[in-house]
Amino acid sequence: MAAVSASPMFDDSTFDVDKLSYEIFSILENNFLFGYDEPKLSVSKTTQQMKCSKQVNGKVRILSIDGGGATDGILAGKALAHLENFLRRKSGNSKAHISDYFDVVAGSGAGGILAALLFTRGKDGNPMFSADESLDFLVENRRRIFLPSAGGILRRCFRASKVEKLLRKTFGECTLKDTVKPVLIPCYDLSTCAPFLFSRADALEMDGYDFKIRDVCLATSANPTVTGAVEMKSVDQKTKITAVDGGIAMNNPTAAAITHVLNNKQEFPFCNGVEDLVVVSLGNGESDLGIGSNQNLLPSAFVKIAGDGASDMVDQAVSMAFTQRGTSNYARIQTNGIISTKQGSLQRAMKSNNKTEILSKIEEMLSEKTYQSVLFQGKKMVESTNLDKLELFSGELIKEEERRKTSSLPTVVLKHTIPTPRTSSATTLSTLSSSS
Repeated sequence: MAAVSASPMFDDSTFDVDKLSYEIFSILENNFLFGYDEPKLSVSKTTQQMKCSKQVNGKVRILSIDGGGATDGILAGKALAHLENFLRRKSGNSKAHISDYFDVVAGSGAGGILAALLFTRGKDGNPMFSADESLDFLVENRRRIFLPSAGGILRRCFRASKVEKLLRKTFGECTLKDTVKPVLIPCYDLSTCAPFLFSRADALEMDGYDFKIRDVCLATSANPTVTGAVEMKSVDQKTKITAVDGGIAMNNPTAAAITHVLNNKQEFPFCNGVEDLVVVSLGNGESDLGIGSNQNLLPSAFVKIAGDGASDMVDQAVSMAFTQRGTSNYARIQTNGIISTKQGSLQRAMKSNNKTEILSKIEEMLSEKTYQSVLFQGKKMVESTNLDKLELFSGELIKEEERRKTSSLPTVVLKHTIPTPRTSSATTLSTLSSSS
């Protein structure tokens, strides 16, 4: 039997070819993305530039927002209001927006609506809503969008019409192409029996994947008991889906956002692992099902358990991935419905729809000590609060923004559409050395 070293598969010439292919690809990539103009650049210089790129360009910043949970998105909305306030105070920019400090946003259900409010471009080129305005929108309209009501098909159709009218008034004719940064919003497509992910990148790159923002929000929040399934088509009418709640597909879209970034080398060329990321994941409170005192739960309760459990598993797996890589650049903002002493009073406030009381209880929950997930070992209490986490990470987001101003190569290279008035669907490459 021949020695392994003599096998053609391990011939030195094979390594030379692989090395040469990599070097050629490196030069071509730099030429295409960054205007490389030194045809005689040595291989060693190119390789060294690639190795140092992560240190020069910093980390990709991801915001992920869960489905409605026990608070119909209000917990995440209040957390975002605090985060935006921290960013404005620490940066000295009183007009700073959440979207200025994140490169990607993913949102499911109520989280998808928040993502759309915060990242859809308004007429002035800035996001349509501030974090405070987005919070007010959810508090004022949560009953209309999320809460089930008695009645049959006609009642659901009437509710669906009212929700559609609200979203049409809010977003007008804006589409996925009209977002200021990459947006990922899931739903579940009944026609294919599979999750469907609305993506700004897909909208820009492929026919049949640009949808109106109002339809995206309607799809990701389509509770079958409130509005029923929602049939919709892409802007060019090439793609048709029958959508229900994004929480059914992925209530916690953090893993989907991370996967999108790590596999999108065109827009995030130097991001190779979780060590190249900063991730803020916002929960919306876990359901208080009274499991400790009541073992005879209704079927609807088990649906909530499944949603909460799936979100927790994503949190635990992501947390473990960051921990194993020796980085702490992951923050999960969540409260535990079973353990939290404020949950019962919050639910009473939600039922009475007292805005002041709701926001007061949410504030108390964010001020409690928080929990850290451990894979297959549940949760353990830590000394910091959710507000502490948000303030800490606001500083990290600002540091990353400042780091990019002196960066020789960009962290993010986004495709974008020509701003309104829109006369075509042409796209261009925008090289971003900062998040603006």
